[in-house]
Amino acid sequence: MRSLLLLCLLGIASTSLHAAVRGGIEVIPLPAGATSAKYDGHAVLVVAEPERVALVGIPLEAKLGTHHLEIADGRKLAFEVSDKAYPEQRLTIANPKMVNPPKSDLERIARETKLMRAQYTRFSPMSVAPFPLTRPASGPVSSAFGLKRVLNGEPRSPHAGLDIAAPHGDPVISPADGVVSLVGEFYFNGNTVFVDHGGGVITMACHMSEIAVEEGMHVARGELLGRVGATGRVTGPHLHWSLIMNGTRIDPEQALALFAPAAPLEAP
Repeated sequence: MRSLLLLCLLGIASTSLHAAVRGGIEVIPLPAGATSAKYDGHAVLVVAEPERVALVGIPLEAKLGTHHLEIADGRKLAFEVSDKAYPEQRLTIANPKMVNPPKSDLERIARETKLMRAQYTRFSPMSVAPFPLTRPASGPVSSAFGLKRVLNGEPRSPHAGLDIAAPHGDPVISPADGVVSLVGEFYFNGNTVFVDHGGGVITMACHMSEIAVEEGMHVARGELLGRVGATGRVTGPHLHWSLIMNGTRIDPEQALALFAPAAPLEAP
């Protein structure tokens, strides 16, 4: 938690330690006695060292302007959300069913979407507080978080994760300690693993060629989850990695910087 410690030591005189942006993480010092907080109806991650702060994930679709963090005793802490310009990305998907699915697949997609969205709202105790967070695969970033997606000439939802251009078969590791909360083969996401790290922090690894874990398994940071592949809606082998905080997907790069480990892991 070196980055967070640095922010706290800077002693910036404001309610929040930096300007909140859509898709980012806001760090908010909590008043004495506050041990929990909610934002937009979701419990947020609270850490106690070196000082008690709430770490709030800001949705990509958040309204600009004043937002509030709600403390359990009824107090509200105001912070501002500003815009961030995310670039556009145009992709050509070879299989048209992955852009405009046939009616016969819509029921499956709706069922899978409901199943995965239920993962976003999980909130369990943290096994390590604060935990270090490690990139789950090695390779360059092929698609950054927040890109405005245009698939086969048609606008689609913004890219709510980080694409890592790792070779087919490369290891995908758990970025932090946690529990495997959902495993499945999904229409758009392909072979997918969700890991619940506690405190409302959930990660999702998609498009894998194989899965090496089962639901309910406890995994340590660096433990193998599966292998990079090209299942689901893809243009080639890569890992799509999403990170959820308080019910919303946020920029994994910010989380990696904020929860940077003191030392790198050895390759699995």
